[in-house]
Amino acid sequence: MRSTELGWTCMGSVPTIKALFKLALTAVEAAKAAQWLLCNSTNALESATFNLFPNLVAIGPLLASNRLAKQAAHFWNEDMTCLEWLDQQPACSVVYVAFGSFTIFNQTQFQEVALGLELTNRPFLWVVRPGLTKETCDMYPDGYMDRIGTRGKIVSWAPQPAVQSSSFYCLLLEPELYSRRCEPWGAFSLLALFADQFLNRTYICDAWMNGLGFGKDENGVIGRDEIMGKIDQLINHREFKTRALDLKEKVMNSIREDGSSCKNFKRFVKWMQEKDGYGEIMNFMTCCDR
Repeated sequence: MRSTELGWTCMGSVPTIKALFKLALTAVEAAKAAQWLLCNSTNALESATFNLFPNLVAIGPLLASNRLAKQAAHFWNEDMTCLEWLDQQPACSVVYVAFGSFTIFNQTQFQEVALGLELTNRPFLWVVRPGLTKETCDMYPDGYMDRIGTRGKIVSWAPQPAVQSSSFYCLLLEPELYSRRCEPWGAFSLLALFADQFLNRTYICDAWMNGLGFGKDENGVIGRDEIMGKIDQLINHREFKTRALDLKEKVMNSIREDGSSCKNFKRFVKWMQEKDGYGEIMNFMTCCDR
């Protein structure tokens, strides 16, 4: 990984970079006072990291065993019609495209993504949230909706756990957010934009090799042919799916009753129970959950 891709160096202006670096230093100092440092990952995927930092305790991935549980933490209303659309697609055929809550594209890049998806001739589910581009109208290429017809489903927000546990889903195209890279999903086609996404790309493309990154042209744009090509490569080459299934097995083993993450979590709970004031903590948590 290049030093230019460290999380605090990819945020634009120098004042922002300095502020984020200062925040990172503050977090490091604060962590020294903690008795436990819990990490939503697993030793099976990041053994070198946990060996280097033995005070980190892996207890995740926390949602991996319950992907269909109702998730309350999302910013927009979920469009449930996409689940009905998914049910009508061939098994393991859908490209799921989601760029998270913060990404903003210029019009050129947005249209290249749209045209790249069209060129794949594959069914795709694309989350185009409000504010994904700075344009307020005419975001899509001329005639785009007519050409893709029912092959493409575009929604403002999707019930992500339900979508990604579906047997119709085969590939995730998104910026590689930390919460994604430790989840037991499938192959990734990756668009790194800022912050820790470059580190996550290194894990997915270079360490685990269950994904591919995009290359940009001389204007800094990821072109439609590049998007189509990487999607086709991931789907047509069996080794990516094989690695993804192997990672999934390792992750699921870690959260089983005798798995390393499960044992670590139980150890942490036992420590909490032995601490003074545990009853007051649990009463507070119960009240907050009501």
